[in-house]
Amino acid sequence: MIHIPKWDGHTHTAFCPHGTSAELGRYLDRAVELGFTRYTVSEHSPLPTNWMENAELQSEMAMDATELPAYFTYVAEHKRKYEGRLEVWTGLEIDYLPGKPEYTLELVEQCHREVEDWVISLHFLPGNKGMRCLDYTPQDFEEGLLGYYGSMEKVVDEYYNQIEQAISLAVKLPGSRRLGHVNLIEKFSKSLPPIDPDQQEKRLMALLPKLAEAKVGIDVNTAGLRVPTCGKPYVPVWFINRCLEMGIPIVFGSDAHRPEHVGEGWSYYEDAINGSPAN
Repeated sequence: MIHIPKWDGHTHTAFCPHGTSAELGRYLDRAVELGFTRYTVSEHSPLPTNWMENAELQSEMAMDATELPAYFTYVAEHKRKYEGRLEVWTGLEIDYLPGKPEYTLELVEQCHREVEDWVISLHFLPGNKGMRCLDYTPQDFEEGLLGYYGSMEKVVDEYYNQIEQAISLAVKLPGSRRLGHVNLIEKFSKSLPPIDPDQQEKRLMALLPKLAEAKVGIDVNTAGLRVPTCGKPYVPVWFINRCLEMGIPIVFGSDAHRPEHVGEGWSYYEDAINGSPAN
């Protein structure tokens, strides 16, 4: 059996407008209780002003830029408080923003002295009336993306095209960096037209050499298990195994937005690495 460091590398806090007001200590206590030894706090980073036409929805996506100093102070306080019990890393989940990579790079330059661990994710695609959040609701996906591209096949291709661009940007991030929830496009798969598995496998296979060359890791994100319209992790077992074969770093991520989410799906990650045929 392969020894796996017990690290939850993708988690959130009360600074997330679509999370809960639970104190970070409750998340960290849960991690200690479950036997985790490392924990990355990776809050959603601020978005550009007027990034989405729907300003109200945008305000729910991430913290405001003015909150960044307080966020870093908050994590640093807990890092000190849990020293010796849990290794707490200061992280950010930053967005690859189609057509606006310079915003992300400017944010990295602003924050790089504070951040030890980066998760770079794709949550937005160009669509009807500008940028659309691809993981908001099935109805919004259908209206804003399917209605714009005309077919699921075209949406999927655009999604992975942008994921490839995200990898190219991630190369420029200092320190520990990995690609967030690579198959987030599947979040509403039970409520939308099916994704062609052959198309998806082909696009995922094409990412592997890019990740290996860029030395960018993968967030083995299990949040899809608790999403009724998905019901499975956002990284398949075969992809995890190929990453291991190619030396691409992998880190478990619960994507916890509530304390009770911490560590959810760890058994999937552990079984995948140790060759369980069940998944």
